[in-house]
This record gives sequence, C-alpha cells and structure tokens, in this order.
Amino acid sequence: MNDIAPRAVVFDAYGTLFDVHAAIARHRAAAGPDAERFSETWRLKQLEYSWTLTLAGRYVEFWTLTERALDYAFARVPSVDRALRPKLLDAYLRLDAYADARAAVAALKARGLSTAILSNGSPRMLSAAVEASGMAADLDAVLSVDAVRMYKPRPEVYALVTGRFGIKPDEVVFVSSNRWDVMGAAAFGFRPLWVNRTNVPDEYADQPPPRVVRDLSSAQSLAT
Repeated sequence: MNDIAPRAVVFDAYGTLFDVHAAIARHRAAAGPDAERFSETWRLKQLEYSWTLTLAGRYVEFWTLTERALDYAFARVPSVDRALRPKLLDAYLRLDAYADARAAVAALKARGLSTAILSNGSPRMLSAAVEASGMAADLDAVLSVDAVRMYKPRPEVYALVTGRFGIKPDEVVFVSSNRWDVMGAAAFGFRPLWVNRTNVPDEYADQPPPRVVRDLSSAQSLAT
C-alpha cells in the first residue's frame, strides 16, 4: 500500500462516469433486436480508431472518430435504421452519467481532494457531458487529449494531470472502467482503481490493478 497521501482523484469519462451505451438505450425500440450488438460495435470501433491513429502518429479528434465508428456500426449491423444517426449522435453528446458518479465526485471534493476528468473526449464533448451531469462545480479540471493530440494510453496524456496540478504520479488516484486505461495509468505511475461494473475478466493478468471495485458508490474509499 502506498504511504503517500493522494492529492487528486482523476476519473476517466466514457464508461466510468458516463454510460457509453446510454445513446442506444434512449432509442432501443427504434434500433430493434440488434441494438446491443450495434452499440458494442460502435464503442469498440471508436476505441480502435484512437489506438491505431496514435500508433501511426496521427490525430483526429474524438468526435470525428465517434461519427466514423457510428457509420461503421451501421454498415456492420444493417438491421439498425440509418435514419437514427442524428438522434444517436445528439444522445452521445449528452450521455447519461451513471447514478453513482455525481455523488462520488462530490464526496471526494468535499474531502478537500482535487478532482478532475482525463478523457479521450474532445473539449466540446466533455463540456456537454459534464454540463448535462451537473458535476461541473465539483471538478477542478476537465482535461482532454486534444491538448497533446494523441490518445490514451500514451504517457503524454497522463502527464496532463501532473502538469495541471503540479504533483507527482503517485499522488494521483486514477479511476477508470477501461482495463487498458488502468494498465496505462499504472505504467505512468498513478495509483489506479479499476471500476469493473460488469464483472468482465482481467485482460492484463500479468499487471493486476491494485484495487478493483464494482461501482463508484464507495467514494470515501477511492482515495486511500
């Protein structure tokens, strides 16, 4: 256990604070029986684009990748009516926050800890989601990869946190539901916490996360 007291708790946005499947959930009836497969395809392709572009030394902002991934999902799952495209994009811009998200951020802020989001999302996307969630007042910073024009898990992205707050990596508790993000944060030197909401198997068994929780309801324990 790290004896250094944490000074900041930083959250990933998509999948951690905001439900990436909320867009399709709002239009599930119209999407039809393949709605879940469609949403999974959309999310996976969105992430794949971010990784491959970063590996290739290129950058396209996340909203554009979200649109491209959605178009791929329509092509891959043609049973979903393409007429839903504008509605799904509008819903994605203002994704629902998980029920435990706002209370967790507020509780940590009340303890005197710095709080922030570090996300692949573009500034416009993050601003819209944070405003819709009502969490803005409890966040000290909303940091986007757009500042360095590359995506997680590049160390330059995680360095946005230490640079913004003037602290060392081991003074940061980093909270994410994305196991690959937890791996990247640990490699950078953060104290990662994996939010495994759906009890999925560990993808990086050789690099186990220090802590695993099922949700954000135990906010008081996130920064210990």
